[in-house]
Amino acid sequence: MKTNQEYKTLGELENKYFGVTGTPEREQYEFELSMEILGEKLKQVRKEKNLTQEQLGLLIGVQKAQISKLEKGNNSASISTVIKVFSALKAKIKFKIELADSTELIAQ
Repeated sequence: MKTNQEYKTLGELENKYFGVTGTPEREQYEFELSMEILGEKLKQVRKEKNLTQEQLGLLIGVQKAQISKLEKGNNSASISTVIKVFSALKAKIKFKIELADSTELIAQ
């Protein structure tokens, strides 16, 4: 079967559909993607620790719904909440901050 579709790299597709790096559209896409990844990791670690969303919420003082939103990536939670969640799970978390001049800062 022959198609006329060009094969593109992921970067080319992201540029086409979400804007080039540095544009507000691309920044929003990358933020949402990061939240989804964070949520998936949270869910994975919570399950490895055999905790329900409700149990984890009780550990850090939030409702089950808050944990559910975090796991689905539907919430732009504060850094302090994210740290509380992973601390309750006894998991280390690192933040990488990139400055405009390409300097990297890593917080642990």
